[in-house]
Amino acid sequence: MAVGKVAERETEKLEKKVRKDIFAAVKETISGASEIREGEISELLEELELGLIESDVALEVAEDIKNGLKKRVVGEKVPKGKTAEFIREQLKETLIGMVDTGKGFSIPERVRTSEKPVKIMVLGPNGSGKTTTIAKITKLLQGEGFSVVVAASDTFRAAAMEQLKHHGDKLGVKVIAGAYGSDPTALAFDAVEYAKAHKIDVVLIDTAGRQDTNVNLLNQLKKMNRVISPQIKIYVGESIAGNAIVEQISAFNKEIGIDGVVLTKLDCDAKGGAVVSISKVTGIPIIYVGTGQGYGDLEQFDAKKIIGEILS
Repeated sequence: MAVGKVAERETEKLEKKVRKDIFAAVKETISGASEIREGEISELLEELELGLIESDVALEVAEDIKNGLKKRVVGEKVPKGKTAEFIREQLKETLIGMVDTGKGFSIPERVRTSEKPVKIMVLGPNGSGKTTTIAKITKLLQGEGFSVVVAASDTFRAAAMEQLKHHGDKLGVKVIAGAYGSDPTALAFDAVEYAKAHKIDVVLIDTAGRQDTNVNLLNQLKKMNRVISPQIKIYVGESIAGNAIVEQISAFNKEIGIDGVVLTKLDCDAKGGAVVSISKVTGIPIIYVGTGQGYGDLEQFDAKKIIGEILS
């Protein structure tokens, strides 16, 4: 991916510089290791920062990564010929530290410890994979032995309810739907009442896709949040959206609060910048990533694994 290529290219430049430096060469001959000096890596760090920004990493995050990497490597003694490998590993650890908030959670585990029915509200813009993600979460919960009902509260998008009903039929779950243009909060309330009456564990609530600039739709979302009081609020967004997703999450979090992020289309993202920026800028953990269209293509977010893939 782009970040990894920039790091590899620039560390190769650094090794050439070190080989040309007589003092460094003498130290390597005597001690078998060379000390990394700030002057030697200044160009590398600047190129790395530029590469991160080009890979959709937020500007302030790219600067933090650059400074964090500098602190990790300057003054360190590295075995001969291992400079690039060492810097690459330190970059990996720096990125993991940025991405892993320590706040991540498993949806089934959160459901297991919450009062039933557990209400999960799913938010995000149109085209982000929200409907498919609801189906994936349903499958995940069923696999852990939980019963689910789905509220088709996106009453504004054409075919939204039909899509959820299709998934519901395939997964064997009840989908509570109403007429297009009906009150989404009332529909979600009906789904919660249905869950209580039938002792169903989880209510998954779809919502209309909306941008953070649409005041009317945001107000409807705030109303639903106030009336339904969901225990879990999940934002679904595309990793390929780049820095835009960071701004969207921040805006939604300010209005109603977000507990976790599900990143979709990670398998299509050749840059990976959104992964690095989201948690650092917003403080909200990425909890799952979508890696395909199948119901089983939802993976628990693993910072070490994802960063390893970005740098591969």
